[in-house]
Amino acid sequence: MLPLSSSSNRKQIWTMLALFMLIVLALPALAGDKKKKGATPEAQLPKRVNFDISKIIWPNPPAITRIRYLAQFTGEKIDFNTVVNGKQRVKQGWMDRLAGTKPQADQNLKLPFQLVRTYGVAFDSKGRIYAVDQAVGAIFIFDAEKKDQVELIKNGEDAHFGLINGIAIDDNDRIFVTDDKLHRVTVISPAKQGPGKWTEEAAIGADILSRPGGVAIDTENRFLYVVDTQNDVVVVFDADNFKVLRKIGVSGKKHTLTDPGTFSLPTNVAVDKDGNVYVTDTLNNRVEIFDADGKFISTFGKNGDGPGYLARPKGIAVDGDGHIWVMDAVQQRVQVFNREGQLLIYFGEPGQWPGQFSAPLDIAIDTKFNRVITSEQFPGRVQMFRYVTDAEAEQVRVERAKAEQVSGAGEAANANSDKKNSAAPQ
Repeated sequence: MLPLSSSSNRKQIWTMLALFMLIVLALPALAGDKKKKGATPEAQLPKRVNFDISKIIWPNPPAITRIRYLAQFTGEKIDFNTVVNGKQRVKQGWMDRLAGTKPQADQNLKLPFQLVRTYGVAFDSKGRIYAVDQAVGAIFIFDAEKKDQVELIKNGEDAHFGLINGIAIDDNDRIFVTDDKLHRVTVISPAKQGPGKWTEEAAIGADILSRPGGVAIDTENRFLYVVDTQNDVVVVFDADNFKVLRKIGVSGKKHTLTDPGTFSLPTNVAVDKDGNVYVTDTLNNRVEIFDADGKFISTFGKNGDGPGYLARPKGIAVDGDGHIWVMDAVQQRVQVFNREGQLLIYFGEPGQWPGQFSAPLDIAIDTKFNRVITSEQFPGRVQMFRYVTDAEAEQVRVERAKAEQVSGAGEAANANSDKKNSAAPQ
């Protein structure tokens, strides 16, 4: 080999140094890419924010609490340790790894069902929560106590649905669900085979309903109230033989009527313990009240964008004290009124955090446990609250008054003692 010149040596040294620096600079990028490719599923999990939901109450202290936030329901439980980015993690044996075989998890993966476009909500006699989802085409059933337990009434398996909307459940746990596409009310009852089995008992109203929406049941008088939004009426059926008894409202006026007792695009209906009927007259931004015979009683509400006003009211429910809870779709909050239309309390604001609402629609109240549920569409979810009754609030008020009285007596005794001590000869 011929000897290299000093100039050639310098060039070779500089070339080697340049290559070394390139390798050193490239190592972090290569390591980061390898780390990214081999990232653990835990690194890909959605970030979670923890805060104390027990402090979500209305009104704020020192006022007596009347509404407490409890929980939210979004669908079947997602195990992020099993499913990440739509793929199931399957542990391979050493022989599979040695052979280089890849797990075929994607072929057997069963993703959990989630609420997407949630409409009607209701409680059954056991306090379980039912939520109608149009996008999924199923009725989700949640256990209010065991929040991880979810059951579904599926289209094509347990019943036949088109575009389901409102839902009501009678004291025998029969389900009445309205269907926009099939223009009817589907009646579903628990089968005798056991829990989790359902029987499509009947389909009613297809000959007279156009766009059925909200639905409610008077369990005492056995009346089934179905809002026909397109026809601007509420159709009253016999809840047992399904015969049409009467209609409330006037149809055929193309949503132009504003007189008391008439509707313009009504959406939802509720019944109180005395059989009175409450209807959200959505386009007229009001609530109308009728007796059990369909006779008009009164109305309240007017268009506006502040507390006490209504802007496209939709869901409606009545609690055990006779207060009327109205879901305001535009203001995205719940407002609670008395029979005279006086605002008692309101809660919620636009947003997706607990206690906020985004595209809210329906509301239901379980008077047995004083639970309140609401439905939303963005995101699809059901939120649950606890209503503090008038009697419970009064008890708190009395206890506070007694505590203040005792505290005041103690302060007075201390003041007298101090006075005596100061007056005593030194």
